[in-house]
Amino acid sequence: RISHEAIYRSLFVQGRGELRRELTKSLRSGRTIRKPRARTQRQAVSGPGRITGMVMISERPAEVEDRAIPGHWEGDLIIGRDGHSQIGTLVERTTRFVILLHLPERRDAATVADQMISRMKDLPELLRRSVTWDQGKEMAEHARVKLELDLRDGVFFCEPHSPWQRGTNE
Repeated sequence: RISHEAIYRSLFVQGRGELRRELTKSLRSGRTIRKPRARTQRQAVSGPGRITGMVMISERPAEVEDRAIPGHWEGDLIIGRDGHSQIGTLVERTTRFVILLHLPERRDAATVADQMISRMKDLPELLRRSVTWDQGKEMAEHARVKLELDLRDGVFFCEPHSPWQRGTNE
């Protein structure tokens, strides 16, 4: 696949002299040099909005994939209309058992962690092996969740923009 970014870069790199002026007249922006979008610059910089200590889904044990052993969960948030309401979901991969996390006021990391801990604490230890989540900021307290729930395998994070990696929950 060729992205629009690759096309623009090739136009700016290859064009020389009259050809370059002709090409830039045809472009919508009319710029003579490529200005990358601010979004790509922000993603490259780590800062306070980043989740520290993420363990990626590629490091998840193989037993999770085959769904033979229960206790591996997938989670996500469902945001209501205009962002005024939210609810957390946890789905067990083997049995498809669903736990809903009550988030009436907020969806910040502390609230999500508190709800997850309170709801999963009642489960037998065998059913608390791992949780897989997307890279939303609501899981910034994943270390506390792992510690308090004594998750044997840990908390794993999907790649950005890859909801199919948590197919059961989706």
